[in-house]
Amino acid sequence: MWGEHRYSVRTTWTGDRGTGTSGYRDYDRAVTIRIDGKPELLASSDKPFRGDPSRWNPEDLLLASLSECHLLSYLHACVQAGVVVVAYEDDASGLMVEDGHGGGAFREVVLRPRVTVAEASMTDAATAAHAQANAWCFIANSVNFPVRHEPTIEVAAP
Repeated sequence: MWGEHRYSVRTTWTGDRGTGTSGYRDYDRAVTIRIDGKPELLASSDKPFRGDPSRWNPEDLLLASLSECHLLSYLHACVQAGVVVVAYEDDASGLMVEDGHGGGAFREVVLRPRVTVAEASMTDAATAAHAQANAWCFIANSVNFPVRHEPTIEVAAP
């Protein structure tokens, strides 16, 4: 299906301590992210940027988006290839580098999916499905850094 898909989110800063942004250390980086019909997501900046480490930060959310998008695209690719996936878990990591001028960028993300398939005869197709999943992943296609894959394929115990 071809088409455009629009998404909306409301992001509200909740970190005013009473003096607004009067100084760099005078406000919290607390944020609430809302989408109608979904649970609120409590967010902040990362701890090195004076954020709350117990809350999601933008870097976490980017990494989670890439990991989930690959997972969902991969499951679809496996269905098309006749591969029965019975378990999937990813330990993804990303490298962000500061530029020394207050900015920075991700340099790469590595996805490490551990996939369990129903039968040993499916392992080659299960491995190949990662390339198709990467081609289909909307999020991976939207970033300007490499998203690498280091998959492990296992066979379910009989």
